[in-house]
Amino acid sequence: MRLGNKGNMDHAGQSLPPMPPDIHVAPTGKGIDKKRLACILLGFALFGIVYFSPAWPSVFDPSGKEFVLTHEAKAALGLFLLAAVWWVFEVIPIGVTSIAIGTAQALLLIRPVEVAFGNFMAPSVWFIIGSVVIGMAFTRTGLTRRMAYGMLSIVGDRTSMIYLGSFVMTAAMTLIMAHTAVAAAIFPLLMAIYALYEDDHKPTRFGKGLFMGMAFVAGAGSIITLLGAARGAIAIEFFLKATGREITFFELSYYMLPVGALMVFLLWGFFMIFFKPERKRISGLKERVRTLKSHLGPTRKTEILTLVIVAVTIIAISLKSFVEPLKVLDKSGIMLLSTLAFFLFRILSLKDLEEIPWNIVLLFGGAMSIGYCLYDTGAAAWLAISWLGMLHNAGWFLFVIGIALFVMIMTNLIMNVAAIAITLPVALVIAPYLGVAPEVVLFASLVTAGMPFLFLVGAAPNAIAYESRQFTTGEFFLAGIPASIMLMLVVGLFTALIWPVMGMPVTTG
Repeated sequence: MRLGNKGNMDHAGQSLPPMPPDIHVAPTGKGIDKKRLACILLGFALFGIVYFSPAWPSVFDPSGKEFVLTHEAKAALGLFLLAAVWWVFEVIPIGVTSIAIGTAQALLLIRPVEVAFGNFMAPSVWFIIGSVVIGMAFTRTGLTRRMAYGMLSIVGDRTSMIYLGSFVMTAAMTLIMAHTAVAAAIFPLLMAIYALYEDDHKPTRFGKGLFMGMAFVAGAGSIITLLGAARGAIAIEFFLKATGREITFFELSYYMLPVGALMVFLLWGFFMIFFKPERKRISGLKERVRTLKSHLGPTRKTEILTLVIVAVTIIAISLKSFVEPLKVLDKSGIMLLSTLAFFLFRILSLKDLEEIPWNIVLLFGGAMSIGYCLYDTGAAAWLAISWLGMLHNAGWFLFVIGIALFVMIMTNLIMNVAAIAITLPVALVIAPYLGVAPEVVLFASLVTAGMPFLFLVGAAPNAIAYESRQFTTGEFFLAGIPASIMLMLVVGLFTALIWPVMGMPVTTG
């Protein structure tokens, strides 16, 4: 309620000084948000239970090496549980939860403050920033609208086909470029498409399916080649050290292509069932697209220059996998060269820089910090040894599925590269004792490492999709549960039937 300039009377009838004209008094009728309060307390409770609990037992790997869960490691586990609850239920902005992660590490002496907060600016976070800037350049120059209208001219006005066209295009782009960069480039395109469906950008089932679907299929496509994400190259390196056998670029794609392609189409069906668009068609879409395309006019120089910058960036990052001198260069540095170019050539301005979604950047900074915290304190290794230890008497199929499930869980919690790094070496040591071929362990792990469907922190495309404001973190988590179950069923199908037919060894017998 706003108070004006008129004088007020005290209880004795004396005139009080007038209130300043611009003072606002917050409304007092709004009660306490009990759900929010409960989630805040739940996070603190989970942290406290783990942090103050007695020492947990040590675990041993197949070679007899002991892994102790230190006090700092327990604190890291408790901190992650707190962050997970707060992220899912959004009790505070997700970026602010990330700040809480760094603050807790510093104040509780879990890790040195310069390390905890230093992870917020890790190379992977800068890669995400560079990817977001590419998306902004596409938007500012009009390339996203040109691409969106071109795709809609092909797929037509049926919302089911718009789903499919968007998903296939996203997955196809991940064959040649990192899925983070793909998501950043596709995001504004999908925003342009959605504007033709709903002018005010209010959440709809179509909007939820369009943006969550983009995030999911970006992961599905990224497993097919080594160019879609760094996890493949890291896993192959571990495999070479453990077995002495090298997995080639084309061998990886041979086994992963049918998995990735099947997941793209299954996800299309998934979103058509769980997020069926409110309308089967967007009425008058063809005429509107034709009119909008005519307003764009011919391709401008800034659009061509943007495409050249992005193409050079993609080629340079892709060649890192093949050209020896380029392997020493960090992909984040290459990505950020495109950011410099956009500003040098005045494609972007200071205003664009100020519009970077820092909430998402902070989210991934916090994800990197808690991920490294679990890794550095030994909590992640302790979890991996504990889980794999329960599988040492399992049959070959259950062992492979158990590893794939653990990697899927971990890649939703920490960086997928770290999930592979802590799981694969131990799994490859245990596998021969159970008569399991190392190849099936490698490929099953890579499939689930690429598709974290539960948490935004699992992959950058998840967080980029969240920027659409079409869904909450809770809705994303709930949609991810059946999607993750579907993923595990696909892994089981390929492990038991399809990969053996394609020539992959699954047992050593």
